[in-house]
Amino acid sequence: MSSNLGVFALSDAEMAERKTTVTTIGELELPTGEIIACDPLITGLGRPAFSRKVKPGRYPVMLLQAQGRIAAAVLRFSLGLPVRWELATFARDRPPAYEAEFFEFIVDDAVASFIDKSVLTLMADPEELDDYLADVACSLDRFGMDNPIDGNPLNVAMFDTGFGDGGYRSFWGLDAAGEPLVLMTDFEVLENADGREGDKAN
Repeated sequence: MSSNLGVFALSDAEMAERKTTVTTIGELELPTGEIIACDPLITGLGRPAFSRKVKPGRYPVMLLQAQGRIAAAVLRFSLGLPVRWELATFARDRPPAYEAEFFEFIVDDAVASFIDKSVLTLMADPEELDDYLADVACSLDRFGMDNPIDGNPLNVAMFDTGFGDGGYRSFWGLDAAGEPLVLMTDFEVLENADGREGDKAN
């Protein structure tokens, strides 16, 4: 598990002391409740959704920033402090190329995205979808949200990934009944929920 999950228990003053800020960039439309986290520029490998589903709806996307970088991307489903955490695994709807693919997604272009699974079938031609995602990613200024089709509420959230390329894991923050309150993808900028650099971090 990540050492940074305790960031959700910090007060605003404690976040400020630890040089960590939170920015809400918009709300993500999730009509199926099946969430995909991926590098939007990786094509041809498929984009599996997480195994756990959430109630369909529209949920805020928040970014934790520290050291001038995006430290984590968060989807917030309900208010409250998680009482336990679990690793977010991906649905085994295809054989993984390697075992870690079940637990993390690979970033090769220093950018990641949250989308609803229905976005994958929004365009008849898969190459058209790939081209659209690439266009959004290449025009990105650190983070943003975009609608693939005018008048359609389906959208995508994109953001830079911490120090860049790598394999990144996500975590479900659950309430006492086991229902998800948050989904956090950790880009490994924070250390023990602290955004300060080096020996200044606790």
